[in-house]
Amino acid sequence: MRTTGRLLGSGRANDVYEIDEAWVVRRNREGWGDAAAEGAVMEFVRGHGYPVPRVRPADSTRTELVMERLYGPTMLEACLTGSLGPDEAGVTLARLLRDLHTIPPRRSTGRVLHLDLHPDNVILTADGPRVIDWTNTEEGEPGLDWGISAMILAQAAVTDEALADRVRTMLTALLADPSHLTEEGLTQARVRRAANPTMSRREVELLGAAEDLIRSVVS
Repeated sequence: MRTTGRLLGSGRANDVYEIDEAWVVRRNREGWGDAAAEGAVMEFVRGHGYPVPRVRPADSTRTELVMERLYGPTMLEACLTGSLGPDEAGVTLARLLRDLHTIPPRRSTGRVLHLDLHPDNVILTADGPRVIDWTNTEEGEPGLDWGISAMILAQAAVTDEALADRVRTMLTALLADPSHLTEEGLTQARVRRAANPTMSRREVELLGAAEDLIRSVVS
């Protein structure tokens, strides 16, 4: 295991440690996923101009991803402090999804999907937003990516009353062009969220309410 510096942040399954001022290592606590394969996708989309951190593939392993250290708040942090409006956040998320789905696939006839694009996985750097955490990435139909992002926002809106109004605004901006959200994509998004092992029972119970909210937004 790589010797690292201080802990910079933690998510539901990953910890991010400092290497130096330019690089960090993200380590999975549970041994899930394949960080090296994830890094290969990140380098692929970066090669097509998509805003992701640089990766050091030779230094990455199945459980550790060595990548560029980014400076700036997450989109979620910016929304909570008021430095970014929820409508602008939703518009930015929509643009990031549209831009991603213009990239040709690596191995299939579908498109590269992120499948976890939400405000806490976007870092607002001085050079613009960068998308992180490609753990769930795969190739497929873009409607699923839109469904996942919409479902994540809708779950937050129906779970956290304090954030509900801001997240609803963000969701409405994300789905301003509802043609990207397909019926199949939304259905599969709910199935996948229900099967996500990091979600609480309460979060799973509110999936129906979240789907209803999405449908009310696009109707």
